[in-house]
Amino acid sequence: MLAFTNADEKQSPTVIGAGCHINGDIKSDLTVQIHGTVRGDITADTIVIGRGGHVIGDIFCDTLFLHGELKGSATVYTANIFSNAKMSGTLTYRTLNITSNTELECKLAKRKDKGNTNDK
Repeated sequence: MLAFTNADEKQSPTVIGAGCHINGDIKSDLTVQIHGTVRGDITADTIVIGRGGHVIGDIFCDTLFLHGELKGSATVYTANIFSNAKMSGTLTYRTLNITSNTELECKLAKRKDKGNTNDK
């Protein structure tokens, strides 16, 4: 999982920590890490939903790392779904990587376009 960047890079991820609850949409040009709960849509370059993370809403990103739970649709370029991850909704992807022991109860739709997903 991604961590904090150093001072020379001048960029850092948006981190929603464990125990934090956000109601509202999040937009970022960089990485968004969710370890708490977000009720709203998320648009970012990379979205990491950690093991304790919960998102209720739609996500739009180039790269998704799903360890936690997503209730909503995801429009991504590359989806990485890890063991014990849960998702319900529609996953629209170009590249899909799934490890064993996931709980996917969603519709899968392969993308045919080659465009950027950050534009909602």
